[in-house]
Order: sequence, then structure tokens, then C-alpha cells
Amino acid sequence: MQSLWMLFASFVFSIMGVCVKIASQTYSIAEIVMYRGLVGTVFLAGLIAVRGGTFRTSLPWHHAWRGIVGVVALWMWFFAIGELPIATGMTLNYMSPIWIAAILFTVGWWRGQNRFEWGLAAAIAFSFIGVTILLRPSFQASQWFPGLVGLGSGFLSALAYLQVKKLGQMGEPEYRVVFYFSVTGLLAGIAGAIFGGLTPGGKDFTWSAHSAQGLALLLSIGVTATVAQMAMTRAYRLGKTLVTANLQYTGIVFSSIWGILIWGDVLDWMGWIGISIILASGLAATYYNSRKAAAPSAGKSVAEANDPIATEV
Repeated sequence: MQSLWMLFASFVFSIMGVCVKIASQTYSIAEIVMYRGLVGTVFLAGLIAVRGGTFRTSLPWHHAWRGIVGVVALWMWFFAIGELPIATGMTLNYMSPIWIAAILFTVGWWRGQNRFEWGLAAAIAFSFIGVTILLRPSFQASQWFPGLVGLGSGFLSALAYLQVKKLGQMGEPEYRVVFYFSVTGLLAGIAGAIFGGLTPGGKDFTWSAHSAQGLALLLSIGVTATVAQMAMTRAYRLGKTLVTANLQYTGIVFSSIWGILIWGDVLDWMGWIGISIILASGLAATYYNSRKAAAPSAGKSVAEANDPIATEV
């Protein structure tokens, strides 16, 4: 099943998160975003050249929209993480699958279509409940603004993921989608590094000194981000949107495991219940989609039956 690419993407993203956490002790967030974009741009440019691909696209504005929305969502998430307890910031960002389900429901209702998949939507809702139990977010009344920003980052992430789906529907290959997103991230990182005031607690711009470990971390962040973006793009392009969105929740499970192995984090029984709910809902969503895919597509042409997007958006 193509949606399972999101499972791989979530695992690789969790490795990137470990590298980001360590690198953030040396580099600013803007620098990390910039170097991540730089490595991704160079890596994909080389891949395109080797495979004989092309940078040329007939959809420049679609790529621009995906890149701008995705990068703004990234910056909003970093702002929320800087101002809120990390559990709260992460939980708000992980509401993107809920927003995707809401958007698909609204589009289906507006078009008078009965194609909304309540079983998958329920699985997503249970996944979010599992995330909430695992992270147990909280914030003070005075933190309402960064809370709204974090909520907005999840919504913009949902729009970015749906745009990735649309680009795939329009025939754009993964490498080109990720390449232009990397370029956008590179430019945004440069701007953020120069104008440090754009980041929480930003100071006058200075380049951080490099070390062998620092360079290795930055390279790892760039490579893992690029590989994970490629896998995520493939999952949204070829897989079922709601299944893919639900499998995204496994990222918090992988991150929790890394926290236990590397930083000695301790999960209590509620944490393990949360992880169990996330995994169970992911399996349920996958099983639900497999059964539905196996059912005959009466009244549909072969093209419609195999179109991974027509049944959802």
C-alpha cells in the first residue's frame, strides 16, 4: 500500500528531529532551516542531473503555493514550540490530519458528494486522542496567542499536504515537488538568519562557528529531511489521503522511543496507553482502507477506480 510510505517518512523525520534537537545547541533555527534547504537543493539537483530529469515545470505557481504555505507553517510551528511547552506545541501541530479530514468533509459536502470516509476520520480522531494522552499538553491563559499560532501551523500544514496531493495528481514527480520546497526553505532560512528578529528571541545576525560534529549534524538533517519529504510526497501522491494523514501520527511514537533511548525519558502507563492507541488506530485505518480497496468499484471506469485522488478530493 502506497500510504505506508508515510510510515517510513515518519521514522526518518524522527531521526531528523533528533539531529535538530542536538544541532539547536549550536545553530539557530533559521540556520538549521537554511542548511536543511541547502542540502536538499544540492542533493536533488544532483539526482535530477544523474537521472536525466528536468527542473522545468508547467506548474510554477502551484509549487510556489506549496513552498510558501509549508515554510510559513514551519516557522509558525517553531514559534509555538519556542513560546509553549513542547508537548502543547507538538500536539497543536499534529492536528493537521484533523484539519485534512475537516477540509475533505467540507469539500465533499459543498459538492454534494457522499465520499467522506467516516471510518478513517474516526481513526484519525483516536490517533489525536492518543497523542494528547501521550503528551498531555497544557498552557496558561496568557499563552493564548502562541496557542493560536500553533493551531494555525497545523492548519497550514494540512493545506500544504493537500497541495502535495494535488501536484501529484497533476503529474509532478516527487523529486521536483521536494526540490522546489527545498529551494523555498533555503531562501526562507537565509532571510530568517539575516533578519534574526523574525525568530523568537532573535538577535543580531552572526554565523555560528562550524565543527566536524556540527557539519555532520547539518548534513544529516538535510539528507534525512529530503528522503523523508520524498517518501511523504509519494505517500500523499499515490496513497489514500486520510490513511496517509493518520500514519503521520506514528512520528510521535518514534520520537518518544528516541527520547527513551538517547535522553533517558521515562514514559508512565498513560504514555504507553497513548502509544498503543496511536498504533491501533493506524492499523485500523490501514485495514479499513485495504478492505475498501478490495471491494469492487461498481459504476466506475478503470481510470476512476485506480485514481488515488478522485475518491477523496
